[in-house]
Order: sequence, then structure tokens, then C-alpha cells
Amino acid sequence: MASKENAAQKFMRATGKLRAIFGPANRSALSHEMTDENKALLIRREAETQQWETVRRPDGSTYVVPRNPEDKSLR
Repeated sequence: MASKENAAQKFMRATGKLRAIFGPANRSALSHEMTDENKALLIRREAETQQWETVRRPDGSTYVVPRNPEDKSLR
């Protein structure tokens, strides 16, 4: 069983005593298939991010602006 554990599972097993003191962490499966609902949500979120552009100021700070100010479809 130990050979099939991923890094999160190994961490959870190694920190078992600490979790008994500080409380449990979420232990859901990380290798499951995405549901149709989650796939649709991911597509929507990716489309939303495409409407923005990151601009970097000379001081290194960044901010986002709309790629097309006239496009109000996703806002």
C-alpha cells in the first residue's frame, strides 16, 4: 500500500499525531475523474480568464485590464 501513496497521502500519514492535536485535514481522493459539472465550470472559468490581460508597471507591480473594453459578455 505504501508504494501507491501519493505525496499528500504520505504527508497525512506522517503528520497523524499532529492532526490529532491540531485537527483533521480534508482527505479526499486526488486522483478521481472530473465530473461533467466540474468540467463545464472549468471551461467557463477558463473563458472568463481569457477576457483579461495582465499589465506590468515599471516598478514591477501588476494589474489586470480587459482585453476588449467593449466586450461585456462575461462581466
